[in-house]
Amino acid sequence: MIYMYACIALLASFLMTMLLSPIYLKYASKVGAGQHTLKYLKQHASKTGTPTMGGMVFVLTTSIIVGVTGGFKSSLTLVITLIFIGFGLIGFLDDLIKVIFKRNLGLRAYQKIFAQLLISIIAAWFCANNRYIGTSIYIPVIRNYFDLGIFYIPFATFVFVASTNAVNLTDGLDGLAASMNVIYFATFLIVALQLLSTASYGGDLLYEYELKKITIFLGAIIGGLIGFLWFNGHKSQMIMGDTGALALGAVSGAIALFLRNPLLILLVGIMFVVTSMSVFIQILSFKLTKKRIFLMAPLHHHLELKGLGESKIVTYYSIITIIMGVVSLIVI
Repeated sequence: MIYMYACIALLASFLMTMLLSPIYLKYASKVGAGQHTLKYLKQHASKTGTPTMGGMVFVLTTSIIVGVTGGFKSSLTLVITLIFIGFGLIGFLDDLIKVIFKRNLGLRAYQKIFAQLLISIIAAWFCANNRYIGTSIYIPVIRNYFDLGIFYIPFATFVFVASTNAVNLTDGLDGLAASMNVIYFATFLIVALQLLSTASYGGDLLYEYELKKITIFLGAIIGGLIGFLWFNGHKSQMIMGDTGALALGAVSGAIALFLRNPLLILLVGIMFVVTSMSVFIQILSFKLTKKRIFLMAPLHHHLELKGLGESKIVTYYSIITIIMGVVSLIVI
């Protein structure tokens, strides 16, 4: 039965996103909420003026569907949604400053990191003290749990901040971040359903209830992202901006932590990891040797300059994410 509820949430969120997106596009164009691309991204010059902050549409639709279906009665789903909205608000403020002052610089880096750390520490504390999450994490392959003890809160805080910024760095091409997150959340939906079957078998009715609401959240966010992709695929009519990217990054970390499978991020989220590492390697190389490893970082911009089109890169990244999603389901 829960399969049906998750599917209904997906379809409802998709339809609502399809309905609200044209309304948002009309309003954003009217008020001039357009994207301002960096000068050195010459290949993206044509995107200047494309309506940004489109991420607020799927943040809104997902939250509404979760609320309507009673998701806020679940403590886990309520906190996941609050994390989703909280990081979305940080991104919204960042995007708003860019739009108002018509520049690519919004919040300062230290301001964003401080806000992210504040929410992340609170969320990590919640996880550590929740009876259904605790301080243990699941280790794939060996298929056992390991208790991090006092190190859990620093670890979970790192997961939140790292996943948030990894997704934000990946959001650089039409449809890239949204496509990868659809696959990412679909994989974790299967993980949640597997955990749900175990909870049902074990007779833990409260945990079963919490997992059911998480699966509905996952269905809703997948539906919202698919609807967003209708307008965000190449050539995009709107961009999610930091509003959507920070929200997605934070909730991708939250889902992994709340399902006690944060290490799966390294598998199904492999291209988020690769993207982040390409930036780290580029910065480290330039500081140490004054030479760049990549033509431009993150990696997707390097591939662009190598001659690959945006659609081709999105396809490659998505295929790799699908394959690693399947691997994730095998090793757990």
